[in-house]
Amino acid sequence: MKIVIVGGVAGGASAAARLRRLSEEAHIVMFEKDEFISFANCGLPYHISGVIEDRNDLLVQTKEGLSERFNLDIRNFSEVIGIDRERKIVHVKEVKTGHTYEESYDKLILSPGASPIVPPIPGYQDANNVFILRNIPHTDKIIDYIKTHDVHKVAVIGGGFIGVEVAENLKELNKDVTIIDMAPQVLAPLDFEFAQLVHKKLKKRGIKLKLNDGVSHFENNGTRVVTKSGAMIETDMIILAIGVSSEIKLAQDAQLNIGPLRGIVVNDTMQTSDPDIYALGDAIEVKHRVSGLSTKIPLAWPANRQAIVAANHIFNVKDSYKGSMGTAVVKVFDMTVATTGLNERTLKQLNLPYQSVHVQRNNHASYYPGAKEMNLKLLFHPETGMIYGAQGVGYEGVEKRIDVIATAMIGQLRATDLVDIELSYAPPFGSAKDPVNILGYAATNIINGFVKKVDVLDVPNLMASGATLLDVRTPDELKYGYIEGSINIEIDQLRQRLDELPSKDTPIYVMCRVGHRGYVASVLLQNLGYNAINIDGGYELYKAAVASYE
Repeated sequence: MKIVIVGGVAGGASAAARLRRLSEEAHIVMFEKDEFISFANCGLPYHISGVIEDRNDLLVQTKEGLSERFNLDIRNFSEVIGIDRERKIVHVKEVKTGHTYEESYDKLILSPGASPIVPPIPGYQDANNVFILRNIPHTDKIIDYIKTHDVHKVAVIGGGFIGVEVAENLKELNKDVTIIDMAPQVLAPLDFEFAQLVHKKLKKRGIKLKLNDGVSHFENNGTRVVTKSGAMIETDMIILAIGVSSEIKLAQDAQLNIGPLRGIVVNDTMQTSDPDIYALGDAIEVKHRVSGLSTKIPLAWPANRQAIVAANHIFNVKDSYKGSMGTAVVKVFDMTVATTGLNERTLKQLNLPYQSVHVQRNNHASYYPGAKEMNLKLLFHPETGMIYGAQGVGYEGVEKRIDVIATAMIGQLRATDLVDIELSYAPPFGSAKDPVNILGYAATNIINGFVKKVDVLDVPNLMASGATLLDVRTPDELKYGYIEGSINIEIDQLRQRLDELPSKDTPIYVMCRVGHRGYVASVLLQNLGYNAINIDGGYELYKAAVASYE
């Protein structure tokens, strides 16, 4: 059997290796239009700053190494420009010479990836200081430009994962960095109140934010970015990190089915509308494991898993791709941000019933030195407890908790099952009740009707309507901020000062620093007959959520 693979990097290279492990007889040909057939594109921003010093460390496999180990026919600088499905051949162009030729196949795997989005911004053609970041040559150009030009100010267009990573690494080079994004926040998978925690960190580290404001045009050969609001941002260098667009032209020209999201349509064995052609990675549409709807998730794990599924199916090994959840993590200086599944914004768009809980807990026992706080959010069905997704912002151990929840979601556990997950514990590593367990307890209380709550983003409307807010922090804590008009009764004095509260049928919204004492106080009051509602997340999250970081 002759198998042709279009594209290397994560998906194509993984497919080639798996195919060889399944068969020594197969003739495996891999085409890659660029020089490097397998590299760590997730590490590119860290090479710009020098955190990853050696460029060669980004090369997961070389052409020579992969060819020798797996007996592959690898042809780099070779671009597949057409597919003849009837004759089962691909048309190949040698990039360096322009020579074209045909190559036959029995099975074809498409892993063309995605290309950075470069919108038609007026002034772009006149600028020689605008860069994109998708591969090693792009990285080389950015590093060379910084070394050979007097670069002090950098504008990063786009606040997604790559944009934030690039901004951080440029700041590590002591550059004056501004992130510009037409969205109201960076890192779209996060809900706004958690994105605000990231905004706070970015601002603290000296990165400027220009949000809710898209780019209008470039002026003075790219040395000035003018936004749609009319703001003018002087810059020596511009990085476009707006997002990526699936490479589907090859599939389109071959009349393979393309989905509504402009990705190649595949089934659960990665076959396209032509059963002899498979597709994977950033170029395809997949099913979201939570919503069941089509989505595109250009991440490394899905590409690698899809590659194994495609290879297995070609050699009749039973396997299937069950969908993606978009589990991801990003470093923001010393902060860790992780997500999985659906966020609150998406749940509203899909009109799905949901509830959410926030908890703030330490990454390990508070009495052991070095404990650091993390904020976690869980989204779930208010009746069945089905977990929709989770988010975490903090420091050490955030990604561990999100990974545990992602695993629970794959296993179809409910929010109420999180209380029963037995996780490893010793004071340097965790707590006897892990933050994941606490999320489960908090969700169970809501599902069972044991506690009522509102979110911190509801507070401004509550106060505008004249609602009664009870702050159960200590008077010393109020020195660091409080909501004007709130009643302050420290939680340990609450039973003795009930006469300071309004009538029992008046809704009382209870706030503390992070939500836990508010929960304890609201349950206490409920048991005494009061209509008490906890403000989930507490004053600390509220203060971050309503702040301006521009």
